[in-house]
Amino acid sequence: MITLWSQLIDRIPLAREYATLIKPAADISAVKHVQLLRMTHERLVYSFSAMPWVATFAMLFYSREHQSVWMGMWAIGYCLAYWFSQHRARAFDHDEATLDAQVMLDRWYPRFNRIATLHGLALCLPFILTAPNNSFEFTTLWYLVVAAIVAGNATHQTPALGIFVRFFNCSWNLATLLSVIAYPQYWHYITPMILMFTFSIYRHALMAHKFFLQQVRLEESSTKLAEQFKIAKDAAEDALRTKNRFLTTASHDLRQPVHAMNMLVEAISRRNTDASLQPALIDLRQSIRAMNLMFNSLLDLSKLESGIMPLAHQAVHLQTLLREIVVLFEPDARDRNLRLRLHVPKEPAIALTDANLLRQIVLNLMQNALRYTPKGGVLLSVRRRGSKWQIEVCDTGIGVAEEMQSTIYLPYFRHENAWRIDSEGHGLGLSVVARCALLLKTQVEMKSKLGQGTRFWFRLPINANSSPIHSPVSPSPYPPHGSAELQTLLGGRLLIVEDDPQVSRAWQVLMQSWQVDTRIASNSSESLALLQEGFSPHAILCDERLRAGESGFDLLKLLLCRLPHAYGAMVSGEYNSPALLQAEEEGYLVFRKPVDVELIHGLLTRWFALVDRPST
Repeated sequence: MITLWSQLIDRIPLAREYATLIKPAADISAVKHVQLLRMTHERLVYSFSAMPWVATFAMLFYSREHQSVWMGMWAIGYCLAYWFSQHRARAFDHDEATLDAQVMLDRWYPRFNRIATLHGLALCLPFILTAPNNSFEFTTLWYLVVAAIVAGNATHQTPALGIFVRFFNCSWNLATLLSVIAYPQYWHYITPMILMFTFSIYRHALMAHKFFLQQVRLEESSTKLAEQFKIAKDAAEDALRTKNRFLTTASHDLRQPVHAMNMLVEAISRRNTDASLQPALIDLRQSIRAMNLMFNSLLDLSKLESGIMPLAHQAVHLQTLLREIVVLFEPDARDRNLRLRLHVPKEPAIALTDANLLRQIVLNLMQNALRYTPKGGVLLSVRRRGSKWQIEVCDTGIGVAEEMQSTIYLPYFRHENAWRIDSEGHGLGLSVVARCALLLKTQVEMKSKLGQGTRFWFRLPINANSSPIHSPVSPSPYPPHGSAELQTLLGGRLLIVEDDPQVSRAWQVLMQSWQVDTRIASNSSESLALLQEGFSPHAILCDERLRAGESGFDLLKLLLCRLPHAYGAMVSGEYNSPALLQAEEEGYLVFRKPVDVELIHGLLTRWFALVDRPST
């Protein structure tokens, strides 16, 4: 019976929008329709929780003048309806947590339709029950009560508009028809006002429903955008991790041939007696320098993006660090006929920062300045600015056009003038600078004028309370041009532990050109066998990644224990090896391939001068 009545109510047209809005919107997912259904459900539960009090009040008001058992039974019926609504609420919550959204809609939408139909009919029942003893006061009061209930539901029950329409048709529209009987003498005046209220409430219900749909659509659209963003972000992070994993894994193998080429070029340059080959050798050396620059810049960028490079804020003596950086670039500036100056304050300049990141910023800025300054010079300075130290790199180079200044920090960006000046760079230096500055929570600023030069500066907080650490500069990732010192013969004995045949042959050729008595071993067994044969090296250079899973650092410590007067260092193409990090923490020298040949020459010169050289 209720189902038939509900179908009949559905056929009552109230507006053109009814045919489309009475059904759930097709462009909203079932999950969001369940969310709208829950809003309507909560309003129904609230309405049933208030109706026992309203029904009791109406029954008492009517019983002042008339006796009606039916009104009492009607009030009891709403008390039972309240208990039933609580039971249904628990069942709804259980199904919402366990059922699929579409199954939830198929099960509960018809149930709520029936409940709304019954609730609407029950609200009109007092008009029929009190008809024999019609009271103007009670009838008017009950019309006001029903109007208030309908108005409240028009605001809160319209998320599921079809349910509200059934309730509205069965309650207020039926009450409108009954107004002719309820007010036999005054219906000419009262019914038009009731009709005005009818259309006003229905239009309000339509607007409220559209508002709910708009909010749900926005929420669903935001959720989809968030999911798409998360997918894109995860894909980007996965690509970044894959790239960093590749660079980390392939770094050692990529650096091996470059390392070998570096040594072979120096050996060939020493043995070359043909002046016509000298320009070709210079070009080859420059190409290797460019390759070294590319490898180091790529790995610096990769380490920063993947978070491998840790932050260690300490008190850093800026005078010491900047002087050592200037020393590194003096040969390069001299070869380019440029003036390289350093300005530091007389007072100790101590900053709270990470020494490694600071070094990366200054090294890249200095390399960039020297590369793009065809004449004049470069000034590296530190000055106090309030509570911070300002570090500046100024040059008299080609400058940067104003329209390009916002793009120079992008990876691989180089403007046209830069390619004409120097083709060695790959546009990664300033990208590394920007990322290092971001990690240090500072900002690198610049001022440049095309054809007149560029000034970069950034600021670091002053630390006047802590003792500064000594921050010696690690081997420069930008090796200077070849030096005449490389022509000095060394002598001495050297043991090299290297398992790559190509690199081993390059070591052998280079050491022969310096007249160093060299033995090559590929593992611990060969190294110990050389010692048993009577070879006593003055110095040991050991690679970390050896075949058969051996650790070069463990082997170096074993060899130095057996040769207490010898010196040793690690030479490896790996950057994130725990063994190499441990070696650095314990004070061992660690060189990353491709190693600057001039550094190796200077290191062996110092070591061989410090050891006794018994006859072999």
